[in-house]
Amino acid sequence: MNPFDNPKQFWNEKYATGSFIYGERPNKYFKDQLDKLKPGRLLLPAEGEGRNAVYAACCGWEVDAFDISSAGRQKALKLSERHGVSIRYMNTGYNEFVIIPEFYNAIGLIYAHMHEDARREMHRKLVTGLRPGGTLILEAFANEQIHYESGGPKDEAMLYSREELAEDFEALRLLTLDKCETTIDEGPHHQGRAVVIRITARIQE
Repeated sequence: MNPFDNPKQFWNEKYATGSFIYGERPNKYFKDQLDKLKPGRLLLPAEGEGRNAVYAACCGWEVDAFDISSAGRQKALKLSERHGVSIRYMNTGYNEFVIIPEFYNAIGLIYAHMHEDARREMHRKLVTGLRPGGTLILEAFANEQIHYESGGPKDEAMLYSREELAEDFEALRLLTLDKCETTIDEGPHHQGRAVVIRITARIQE
């Protein structure tokens, strides 16, 4: 199925398996950056099966997450229950989610890919939800990932460049903006060599 035809059905079918297709452990870059911060309120868009949300909740964060997939939400809530933590997980998409201005201490965008037609506007909308001093953590596939088989969108319009993301988040102070080839090991759907972009950025206090 083409994900653009019916994205909700596409992701529900992907998440319908009994296993966690991106694993149960948090993304390593997200974990490393989050561990440097004092727990507060965290937003995780396109959170899928909940691995990052559950890790953050275990560390004392108040977590809001959303995704269009009801199957992803169900797995995330089961994972949180297994770990004895609570997360607020909404079954909604980017356009429907209402961002509360200056509400979050951190926002994590972990492989939260969106089409180039909506990307910049949505990224800038999400940034308005950061409190003064708040932190953005992002890991995503770079344009070059189209030539790799380790995961990610198969449409170049869904992949990112360093320059595009720098413009998207120009309101923030970029602490890290790296593109690198690495090996990913995150469940059966993220395996092998990949080209990723990693950002840590902070809004002015």
